[in-house]
Amino acid sequence: MLSRGRNSNMSYKSLKNWDRGQREPLLSKLTERVHHQEPLKERISQCVYKLRVQQNRLEGANLKTQQHDKSLFDKCVQAQMVKDTARSTMYANEIAEIRKMAKITMRSELALEQVVLRLETIQEFGDVAATMGPIAGVVSAIKNQVQGVIPQVGYELGEISEALNGVVMEVGEATGQNYDFEASGSEAQKILSEANTIADTRMREKFPELPSPTGAFERPAESMIPK
Repeated sequence: MLSRGRNSNMSYKSLKNWDRGQREPLLSKLTERVHHQEPLKERISQCVYKLRVQQNRLEGANLKTQQHDKSLFDKCVQAQMVKDTARSTMYANEIAEIRKMAKITMRSELALEQVVLRLETIQEFGDVAATMGPIAGVVSAIKNQVQGVIPQVGYELGEISEALNGVVMEVGEATGQNYDFEASGSEAQKILSEANTIADTRMREKFPELPSPTGAFERPAESMIPK
């Protein structure tokens, strides 16, 4: 978040490079053509589109994970029914690992959903200065979390994060305000925390508890869902 002052709620219309249709001095137009810099509004629109693509990828990964989990869950139950402890334990361990990855992808998907909503709010109302910092922070954090699970999504989010940071810097230069890292980080953490809370609830809804009469199943099933 950019430190709030008299201009912290500035409208995007006050940014010289917001829209192609906005009237600008001839020199500014020529400078823009020389540097081939896209207007801010178009760059934000591109980020929204790219974020939706990654959000859809994560959603697809979540569906596949649920299907795989259900298959292993059924096998685990069948193994327990015939008292095959070794096999049921093997399936339980696989399920635990799958659910760790599922928690990461689900949390990331939910956080990206919040990011997209905030970017769309910027497009609608133009509260660029107060919103862009936390958004860039969230995307960067999601990239770090998901790159070990789905590397391609992590890479794409890294590219988007760089683009968003560029917008943050441009807004700071246009408004003459310093970037408030502490306030921005706090808001970003709030978004991630809310996504994590919702992900916990959905994990309990979509992933059934394992039966735990013996051995590996003495732990409550919630312990298999990463915090």
